[in-house]
Amino acid sequence: MPYNMGGKDFDMRNQRRFSVEFKIQVIQDLLSGESSSAQLCRRYNISSSLLYHWKKQYGRGKFNNEPTEEAALRDRVEKLERLVGKLTLENEFLKKGLQSNFNQPRRNGHSSSNGNRSSALSGGGAVS
Repeated sequence: MPYNMGGKDFDMRNQRRFSVEFKIQVIQDLLSGESSSAQLCRRYNISSSLLYHWKKQYGRGKFNNEPTEEAALRDRVEKLERLVGKLTLENEFLKKGLQSNFNQPRRNGHSSSNGNRSSALSGGGAVS
């Protein structure tokens, strides 16, 4: 939807789109060290956050290139950290469940001790 801002109409969908080839060229310029990130941002009129976003994507192989070994290892570490977090939460949940289960008396009014077994062993049951 267009809206008026200071006499100019802006369209929210009016965003610049960059080709994969352009992104690769900019990142290769950055990685070669010929130009600094600030120089590249000024030259191509892009933000530094966009440049580093492209660099991260490039490292992960998102531009039809091979991912770098460092990026592959970083992805693996992130996945393992998420798994450790998930397992830690599950472990804490189960611990709390066990603690509350042991602290609550049983529904039939008997404690969780061996009261039922001892009455059966002492002859309290039916004899044929």
